[in-house]
Amino acid sequence: MKTRKIMVSAAALLMSGVAMTAVAEAKEMKSSHMASEPALLQEWTGPYEGVPPWDKVKVAEFPAAFQAAMQASKAEFEAMLAKPEAITFDNTITASELSGEKIGRLFSIWGVHSSNLSNPEVRKIQAEWEPKVSAFFSELALDARYFQRVKYLYDQRANLGLDAKQTRLLERTYDGLVRNGAMLDAGKKAQVISIETDLSKKFSAFSEKVLADEETFILITDAADLAGLPESYVAAIQAAAKAKGQTGWAVVNTRSAVQPFLENSTRRDLREKVWRAFTMRGDNQNANDTNATIAEILKLRQQRAEILGFPTHAHYRMADTMAKDPNKAMDLMMKVWPAAVARVKEEVADMQAIANADNIIIEPWDYRFYAEKVRKAKCDLDQEAIKPYFQLDNMVAAMFDAAGKLYGLTFTENTGTVPVFEPKVRTFEVKRDGKVVGLFYLDNFARAGKRSGAWMTTYRSQHKLGGKNDIVLASNNNNFVPGADGVPTLISIDDASTLFHEFGHAIHYLNYDITWPGLGGTPRDFVEYPSQVNENWLLTPYVLNTYAKHYKTGEPIPAALVEKIRASDTFNQGFSTVEYLSSAILDMKLHNRSEPVTDPRAFERDTLAEIGMPKEMAMRHRLPQFNHLFADDGYSAGYYSYLWSETMDADTWAAFTEKGDVWDKETAERFRSMLLATGNETDRIEAYRAFRGRDPDVKYIMKKRGFPTGE
Repeated sequence: MKTRKIMVSAAALLMSGVAMTAVAEAKEMKSSHMASEPALLQEWTGPYEGVPPWDKVKVAEFPAAFQAAMQASKAEFEAMLAKPEAITFDNTITASELSGEKIGRLFSIWGVHSSNLSNPEVRKIQAEWEPKVSAFFSELALDARYFQRVKYLYDQRANLGLDAKQTRLLERTYDGLVRNGAMLDAGKKAQVISIETDLSKKFSAFSEKVLADEETFILITDAADLAGLPESYVAAIQAAAKAKGQTGWAVVNTRSAVQPFLENSTRRDLREKVWRAFTMRGDNQNANDTNATIAEILKLRQQRAEILGFPTHAHYRMADTMAKDPNKAMDLMMKVWPAAVARVKEEVADMQAIANADNIIIEPWDYRFYAEKVRKAKCDLDQEAIKPYFQLDNMVAAMFDAAGKLYGLTFTENTGTVPVFEPKVRTFEVKRDGKVVGLFYLDNFARAGKRSGAWMTTYRSQHKLGGKNDIVLASNNNNFVPGADGVPTLISIDDASTLFHEFGHAIHYLNYDITWPGLGGTPRDFVEYPSQVNENWLLTPYVLNTYAKHYKTGEPIPAALVEKIRASDTFNQGFSTVEYLSSAILDMKLHNRSEPVTDPRAFERDTLAEIGMPKEMAMRHRLPQFNHLFADDGYSAGYYSYLWSETMDADTWAAFTEKGDVWDKETAERFRSMLLATGNETDRIEAYRAFRGRDPDVKYIMKKRGFPTGE
């Protein structure tokens, strides 16, 4: 998942469209003022055009920095509006684009503290200051004086001598402002600002409650209860218990710890206990229950959509996407859903045949366990036989090598030469053609205070405006369970896919070659596309033969085992597709309606029954813990984007395979130059058509998942 989670709500950011920087930043203060300026706002120093001073950050200083940033932003905003000269593209749009660096630095540092380093002090600041910051920037974004400047330029755009990129930037700025309320009267603007402020409070409350449940764990004190668990996993959960000051083995309430337990434990009662703890996060009718918070968020979202002139929140959120229409996104999902459910029924039948010998009926906490038994029986493949060949450090080297072969990027580790925010974070200098283009931070391991899941973010992105060609500061953040002391971290194929996926986001931004910062972001349903494409190279012969080596012997993975992996490529695709799609479908049904849902628990139950959710499994993200939807607005009415992007991904992979060489440099360069390097400088649909010569064909994703294509 690509994210830049900052304290300003996503809604507030979108409120101003690409002109957020115009209302968010004062120009760099002169050096004479630096002494009185909060350290968190000061220009970064050191190599790579400056790096975040993680070693100097003091959490207690964030409130003063937020206050100072708002004051500077207000002063710069008023100064721009007060200029007596005629309104021009340069003194309005270009000026907006050149601002924003200072507050961008502040929020980059804050985002790491709220996502990677959360603690009670951070959460207290978040709860107090998020509403203040959200309200402040919403007010600036809706200021009629700024909109009039943009509208004047927009109305005159044909006569301004603008090039295609400038025209696109101006049109997107204007459209974003209009879409988010710039033409409303003062009363309705005030309503929108109030809603944005309330939403920021609810997002913060939701995140805090989910994180509290994720910091819980199930403690095992009897060695007999470890039956079936691999040695490496046992060592890891023993280390987790020790880190928490406990004696025994701790299964923490995160996916990377829970999934291996469900796959391997022969103790069915403990599988159920671990599964229930994980799936019931945020839904235990206690202080951390999120259902009421979700209902409040849904009500506020629908109120905002109606004020802004949209029938539903889904229509509002999708107005600036590739799909545009909620029904178009739903149509794609429902093309895949029936085949996925049918495949689940086949998978369950195969599992039940084995489970009959144990005299049990398959339940959700049994699915992964018996799926592994079926995998062994059908494919002669044991996941635990694979894992010793997937050492984390080797897979990191593999993803760097692949990026080099495809895009000419080189990664040289320089951990220890720049500050990091956690001792286990690694850093790498990134070059292309001998020139430094980026610095890459890698935060791989789960820990207390770090939100679950995996994500990529940039602390600074590339652009060439104003004579700059910024060195990208990019990071990947995972939640792998570290190996015990002295034992390398081993990861599953799923974890390795996550590693390559998040790195695909980083590759996207490291390949940027854009001029205008405001044309750097891409539509939500394009964002996951480059990352999903990058997953494809993980299981290629070159990567496996070169980097999949046994962590004890150093022997390369046997050819016979590779063939088994390939033969099982579409194994359990019913489960993985239904797990994801059920979450995406509920997201769209939840937000593509004019009457807000008041009982999320009942809505989830009834809607799953309506669409025919198999009883033997659960959603990947149940609503009470669905951070994508309720920690901010980012993926709300947008979780479909993974499938939308994967449709393009499967079609793109076909472009490589059709060449007979998945490392084909000509295809890789066309992909890089047309789709990665261009950001959002051109319409993404047209860019894809230029690359492929047509729209993406859904048959390739069906083939990829092993479903019937109708051919």
